[in-house]
Amino acid sequence: MEATIDCLVELGWTGTTSTIVSERAGVSRGAQLHHFPTKQDLVISAVSFLMDRRREELHGGLAHLPKRGRVRAALDLVSAQFTSPVFMAALELWVAARSDEELRKAVGPLERAVGRETHKHAVEILDIDESRGNNRALVQATLDLLRGLGLAAALSDDSRRRAQILDAWADVLERELEM
Repeated sequence: MEATIDCLVELGWTGTTSTIVSERAGVSRGAQLHHFPTKQDLVISAVSFLMDRRREELHGGLAHLPKRGRVRAALDLVSAQFTSPVFMAALELWVAARSDEELRKAVGPLERAVGRETHKHAVEILDIDESRGNNRALVQATLDLLRGLGLAAALSDDSRRRAQILDAWADVLERELEM
């Protein structure tokens, strides 16, 4: 699974092949094809598998969030999801699915499920009731902002600018979220 993600990040969708993945993973092509008959099956399974692992890491980070400055720390925790290799691999899938109807049909349900789950985790991490005031919209705006910052990180290291934006957004959330 990790070899598949590494290939997607390094080589993109078109450069990732079942042969390259099986070589990197140190498994025979036959064994790989037995479990994943197509490149699409392999890639979607890998992204799903590693998203599950990232979810576990996210939950592990919850215990370490400080009480003071929690919103800013929560933004860092969630932001890391949008700059991870798994996000970059998923980005490759999204771009490829834009013009490949068959891939889009497979990626769409995964993306919707991940989106709902990410929203749920953000609510949990921020420790808010999303039914109060504008909390739901603010969480979604936060996720959209973090996704955009993740896209920017795909092209260059903009960690300094991202930190400044997250500082400002934390101020907005602390003022606007109904805790």
